[in-house]
Amino acid sequence: MPRDNKTPLIQKIAKQANITFKDLESSANGDSKVIADRLHELISLVTSVRAADLKIAPRKNKPSSGATGLHSPPVTYMHICETGVFSMGVFLLRTGASIPLHDHPGMNGMLKVLYGKVNVRCFDKLEDRLTVSGVPPHFDPPLAPLQMASVWRSVLRSATEYSENSGPCLLTPVRDNLHQIDAVEGPAAFLDILAPPYNPDDGRDCHYYKVLQTVAEEGTDAKGNQEQLGEKEEKDEEVWLLEIPQPEDFWCGGEPYPGPAVSI
Repeated sequence: MPRDNKTPLIQKIAKQANITFKDLESSANGDSKVIADRLHELISLVTSVRAADLKIAPRKNKPSSGATGLHSPPVTYMHICETGVFSMGVFLLRTGASIPLHDHPGMNGMLKVLYGKVNVRCFDKLEDRLTVSGVPPHFDPPLAPLQMASVWRSVLRSATEYSENSGPCLLTPVRDNLHQIDAVEGPAAFLDILAPPYNPDDGRDCHYYKVLQTVAEEGTDAKGNQEQLGEKEEKDEEVWLLEIPQPEDFWCGGEPYPGPAVSI
């Protein structure tokens, strides 16, 4: 079979994503080896993509200042395509920007850095919202009684730095589903694939969270205290999350996608 050197890489990625995640939807009746092979092919394609393939030039390493900086979004999004099976686009983070801890209900995803570096912390919710005994821990500062319904037991699965030379960061409906993304040392951009796309009407809305601090009870090891996100956390450490409104200092703007057109 002749090699296809004329089709843009991003079109190949979109086609493979559509095939892969459409099969994943019906995987209960499908051939698991075929699905694994198709997922491997998608990962391989995504691993090879670079900013130049999307005609995106890396941004300058300078933080915004003055009135312009105050009104510029910390993060912008370039929409590439969306179907009922998946969505794909590029997030661009300014120097020092962060996408707060958020979830992807019932969704699979891939994040591939195009330029710069990002630090990604991935969490999983645990099945029981509070403790096995039903007795919640003491938080610092204390939570209002109504807030306790929005508290989740969780575990920090990984805290990893990614660059353009890294493979993609993956998430599934049950593994690494919550994450926070921080630009490291300068501006950064990453390709983002979600399957299926966010859709509040189908129960796939985005929720935001913050890590809570707990107060060690008298006579217990203070090691159980949670530090602020990013400090002294260790892989597979249990943490407590509070669902919160979208943080006021985070919002996402939009800008045109300059790369090759994609059709599905």
